[in-house]
Amino acid sequence: MTLDSSNNLATNGQSVPSSFSSVSSSIPPATRARVSRAEMEQAVRTLLIGLGEDPDREGLKDTPKRVVKALQFLTQGYDQSLEELLNGAVFHEDTNEMVLIRDIDIFSSCEHHILPIIGRVHVAYIPNGQVIGLSKIARICEMHARRLQVQERLTASIAETLQSVLQPQGVAVVVEATHMCMVMRGVQKPGSWTVSSAMRGVFAEDARTRQEFMSLIRHNPAFH
Repeated sequence: MTLDSSNNLATNGQSVPSSFSSVSSSIPPATRARVSRAEMEQAVRTLLIGLGEDPDREGLKDTPKRVVKALQFLTQGYDQSLEELLNGAVFHEDTNEMVLIRDIDIFSSCEHHILPIIGRVHVAYIPNGQVIGLSKIARICEMHARRLQVQERLTASIAETLQSVLQPQGVAVVVEATHMCMVMRGVQKPGSWTVSSAMRGVFAEDARTRQEFMSLIRHNPAFH
């Protein structure tokens, strides 16, 4: 489900299980082919020249280095291993009640303009014999957010990762975010926000369970 600020709706769709590998394989390995840092810095320098700037003036002299370092930090999710991130924090537990973490702050980057996406994630799952350390849910959200993204894929990726790792009765993920590509450029609409959801298992099949989740995360959106 996707909801924008004009209220238009659009529907979208103690061991780790063997399906873990299908999720893990979607994460580009740290050994993937790279260009050198010097080549990246030169590319930033070229952009500065193309914008009409002098990359050798005092304020911009070290900007290429800073830009490359910042981009590498903001996309560090490409280099994270899900297996290392979990670090064995999946436990057997005989419970079938909803587990919910709401208001997980995320900072991502739009893959179309490499401009910020700023928002929050709400995640719930209903266990089926296994639970995950709560901090790992936030780390999974951050791992996927720290890549070039579109919000729809980010939402689905978080849901699919938890579904694969835990094999729960169901997973629900809602992402609320504001996109600087809409605020700073193009249509230039400050205050616009987007909500996307991904429902798996019982959350997709049972309207009452889905409604319980949605009621628990309901609030007035505000981004500053």
